[in-house]
Amino acid sequence: MLTPVVDDDGAPFWEYAARGELRVQACAGCGELRFPPRPCCPHCHSFDSEWRQTSGRGRVWSYVIAHPPLLPDYAALAPYDVIVVELAEAPRIRLVGNLVSGPDAPLGSVPRERIRIGARVQVVFPTAGDVRLPRWTLERP
Repeated sequence: MLTPVVDDDGAPFWEYAARGELRVQACAGCGELRFPPRPCCPHCHSFDSEWRQTSGRGRVWSYVIAHPPLLPDYAALAPYDVIVVELAEAPRIRLVGNLVSGPDAPLGSVPRERIRIGARVQVVFPTAGDVRLPRWTLERP
């Protein structure tokens, strides 16, 4: 899998993910949550920020099933789902990931006929690996 490019603004996101926490950046001035992380609040223009823990719950906002041709590293995994999750605490924040049956389950472990827009999901983090990418499980399997 490709590893994320970590910049100064987004580094805390990956540090929290490594601990199994889904946090998003918030403006310390107006309190508005924002993602992707950036140095300045688009609402009040403050440069002060903090990282707030989320419940890790959300809803499937959209999805696709990826089929070849893909990047060579992903071709052997196809077909697999890519979902966009709208966070429960901040519906304007949407994260991209995969739907899996458990933290260490492979891509494609949830039958694609079970994937529905609006389905409630919960974040999970794989227990192994250098980078712990957030993945999602159905709240009601």
